[in-house]
Amino acid sequence: MSTEYVARALAAYDRSQLALCSIGSHSALEVAYGARAAGLRNLVVTAKGREQTYARHFAVHATPVPRGCVDAVLELGAFTEILRDDVQQELLRRNALFVPNRSFEVYLRQKHSYDEIEERMLVPFFGNRRLLRAEEREERGRVNQYELLQRAGIRHPHQFASPAEIDRLVMVKAPHARVSFERAFFLAASPGEYRRVSGRLIDDHVLTAEALATAIIEEYALGPSVNLNFFYSPLLRELELCGTDTRRQTNLEGFRSLPPSAFEAVRDIAMSLEEAGHVAVTILESMLEPAFEMGERFVAAAREMSPPGVIGPFALQCVIAAGPPKELICYDVSLRIPGSPGTRFTPYSAYRWGRDVSVGERIAMEVVMARDTDRLEDVLT
Repeated sequence: MSTEYVARALAAYDRSQLALCSIGSHSALEVAYGARAAGLRNLVVTAKGREQTYARHFAVHATPVPRGCVDAVLELGAFTEILRDDVQQELLRRNALFVPNRSFEVYLRQKHSYDEIEERMLVPFFGNRRLLRAEEREERGRVNQYELLQRAGIRHPHQFASPAEIDRLVMVKAPHARVSFERAFFLAASPGEYRRVSGRLIDDHVLTAEALATAIIEEYALGPSVNLNFFYSPLLRELELCGTDTRRQTNLEGFRSLPPSAFEAVRDIAMSLEEAGHVAVTILESMLEPAFEMGERFVAAAREMSPPGVIGPFALQCVIAAGPPKELICYDVSLRIPGSPGTRFTPYSAYRWGRDVSVGERIAMEVVMARDTDRLEDVLT
């Protein structure tokens, strides 16, 4: 969407009634909370059968005591209906500024291409809508996360072009056979093990041969994982660390808690890394400087490769590899609001702002600053 279109859309908006909008999944409550904390309104777009969290359990009520954070809900039959012209016009009528999350991409990509999503979403995005597709590793002919990491000079796991090249422990990532928006994962340390494990997963209908042919094979980086949840402000021209967290994933958490005596019993169970939640973690203060350096290089690379580059939240998901010296290895990138509202429970936002600021509130703060300085076009696409 052009800068000129954003300006035309904003010209019809009542800037005193701006509403942060997201689809009802992933981090919608975080966006809703943040909007209210900064004096903005919010709107959650839900799908039939998934509305109760927003329309009932966390809806705003004024009496007998103030409670809740969701101002308004727009219920659709399915999330993909958000691209209908009448829905888009309703969102524009409600002065919506759209905050994309991972679920928005996942559900719409089941039916629509990135080109369709970028072109048919008429509502201004907070952030760079053209960077959403860059999360994908397989996006050809457009910027993808590997190209961004390489341009930024950020270490990431070594990739193998074929199973025959495997000479160390690798993680294999391929589309899941039954859940299209999830990936299937397995570990292998040799070409023979790759064939044995992948064959078993195909027999169990976890993988298909076609999906396996498109799999990404990456060196398995050993070390604790940490998500560096950054925020780049075009208004302040500064990078900040909103917080750090790590993931809880099924059924990986179960494997980690098993006693060694039970290993043989589960050796044929496929590993699943489906997200189940997040846990706040901190990193050593001595690692903050390399973390910021990594984030700043990433911001610069994104600006070069997909102008205007990063706007607002993004995350570099890393493993802290053993040294000496310890090193951050980035194995995944999130180019939108991260899924964890727990970032406020790490101290980094308070070190910057004097109090804990959640990522949802930080987005709303940027929107308010942009509105009040007549710079909304600098944070919207």
